[in-house]
Amino acid sequence: MKKTMSRSIAAFILALAFLAGLGYLCFRFFTENDLWASQTYNLYLSTGGGLTNAGTIYDRNGEVLAESDDGERFYHEDMSIRLGTLHTVGDDSYNISTAVQTRFRSQLVGHSLVFGYGLPDSLTALNKMTVTLDADACGKVYDAFGGKEGACFVYNYKTGEILCMVSTPAFDPQNVPETLPDGSYLNNCVSGTYTPGSVYKIVTAIAALEYIDDIENMTFTCEGEKDFGGNVVTCMDTHGELSLDDAFSYSCNIAFADMATLVGADKMQKVADRLGVTESFDINGVDSAKGHYDVSDADANQLAWSGVGQYTNMTNPAQMAILCGAIANGGDAALPVYMEGAEAAETHSLLDEDIAERMNEIMRYTVSGHYGETMFGGLTVGAKTGTAEVGDDIEPNAWMVGYSTDEDYPLAFAVVVEEGGFGFYSAGPIARIAMIESAEALGFEAE
Repeated sequence: MKKTMSRSIAAFILALAFLAGLGYLCFRFFTENDLWASQTYNLYLSTGGGLTNAGTIYDRNGEVLAESDDGERFYHEDMSIRLGTLHTVGDDSYNISTAVQTRFRSQLVGHSLVFGYGLPDSLTALNKMTVTLDADACGKVYDAFGGKEGACFVYNYKTGEILCMVSTPAFDPQNVPETLPDGSYLNNCVSGTYTPGSVYKIVTAIAALEYIDDIENMTFTCEGEKDFGGNVVTCMDTHGELSLDDAFSYSCNIAFADMATLVGADKMQKVADRLGVTESFDINGVDSAKGHYDVSDADANQLAWSGVGQYTNMTNPAQMAILCGAIANGGDAALPVYMEGAEAAETHSLLDEDIAERMNEIMRYTVSGHYGETMFGGLTVGAKTGTAEVGDDIEPNAWMVGYSTDEDYPLAFAVVVEEGGFGFYSAGPIARIAMIESAEALGFEAE
């Protein structure tokens, strides 16, 4: 009797488990069937067949970026725009993870819960989709790279809308070459990481403002190099006595090595983590690449170099733009989106309002006193350039990051040019074009 009862209980438990599993499977089928059907192992899609009659993709101004006609997929008539929007629009291969044609292919193709992809074209609901990008801005920025590899990211830090997202190398989706450039499927804006160099001094300056009590009254002495832990940190100039503002605007390595040392490894790590340097952000369902900052085992010299933006530091362009947006917006920034109508993810609070205001003063001073107010066509910009050493016999990566504080043009940006040399000369011109073109998409008239 006991044996029969035990078997009955076991059978009952197994039946409940089976029903629960079946219920969960049914729930997933009804809520995620289009996602399952859109996996790359679906040969109908992975061979490009699904795009031959897919819906149209538009930019924010209604320009057609991709459309289907008579069983063929066509992309924008301007080659620069095709290349500049490749990593947002995509190609027929579905290999670009951030592309609309990859992430939203089931909607574009018209997947049906009941009939799957089997409905005739006359009955298929092909969804038109609009991205927040400005096509002209992306095309001009692509041309501005002049064949160099890198990334340019501009977004509205209040609404989250991305206006410019250009990654190079790219390829023409209308005329795909037999051999693709290495890395051309990767969206460097979202999925790439780079040694930050001096743009990381933004993070070090924030740490200094938070943890060095008398930072506003301190001066730093730069004689071109300084010993930290038995090895020297070098600077590109001999700056003499510098305040915090001048140390930032002159980008003095010695001053920022001193700051990192005074703050200490634990607090430098704490600030980096809180500012999102080591975090991944959700951008329309795509997780951005995590940057890297780890000084847990750093010696004195390595900690000093980390404050300069070297050592093992790595940052992602979108991350840096989000941080700049938070500085411009009193410490808070919306996370980016590139699909029109999509709600921005939860706004992140990255730093206290008083620290954000002080950093804004420092970054504005850097533009007004060193880069020049005319650089951005009349926009009120705070910025920082960077020259990131990446190894022997390789030209440094060139950076420029920043934001505009104009009420009608709340834009944050990050530009990195691989092997570009000095940030001001390589990344600066691209940043100028990207910011002016993106602001003009919002109604700005450049001076």
